[in-house]
Amino acid sequence: MQQSNPSASIEQSGESDAVGSCTDPTRRAVLTALAGCACLAAIEPAAADDEDQPGASERPQKADQLVRAEGDKAGEVIKSDDLTLGGPPIRAWPRDPKTSVVRKGSRLNEVVLVKLDPKELDDATRARAPDGIVCYSVICSHAGCPITAWVKENQGDKNVLKCLCHNSEYDPRQDAQVVFGPAPRRLAALPLTVADGAITVAAPFVGKVGAQQGG
Repeated sequence: MQQSNPSASIEQSGESDAVGSCTDPTRRAVLTALAGCACLAAIEPAAADDEDQPGASERPQKADQLVRAEGDKAGEVIKSDDLTLGGPPIRAWPRDPKTSVVRKGSRLNEVVLVKLDPKELDDATRARAPDGIVCYSVICSHAGCPITAWVKENQGDKNVLKCLCHNSEYDPRQDAQVVFGPAPRRLAALPLTVADGAITVAAPFVGKVGAQQGG
């Protein structure tokens, strides 16, 4: 009668266990790569979802909140106390208070806020700037670059909103009228309201948002 070989049985079990636990370097590398791809596939759509949600591309609506667009506090609701008199400005996105959808599906929805002395504002600007807080489209009307600077005006001593692409300057005290550079028109204004420190949109944009056509 032939006797079984215990050591052979153990070795075979060992080989089977080795395959099951993926000790083979090549197979383990393949499985690791596949797992990494699966993780990326799960993460990337989630990141894109923020801008694809219903309402994300709609223009600012009445009662929308304003949230920070950049920095460590990006996404936080902006309060009137967050703004310092005389600047610096804060860039923001509108957010639907009911759905919490941030309307950043279109770059034309980004705005810039700055707090000024109400006495410095003209009548049209003061009417939509509670506590001196003005809000304008961040898109330059010349070539569509974002407004990124708050600097002394080229021909005066007041701070103005400036596009560094072609040096267009806008005076936020005077309805964001062009005071220097090639921009063909003022920035679109977003009327605001403030209640208990909360800043919300009072009405849609006043004026055309975006760059000139064919420019």
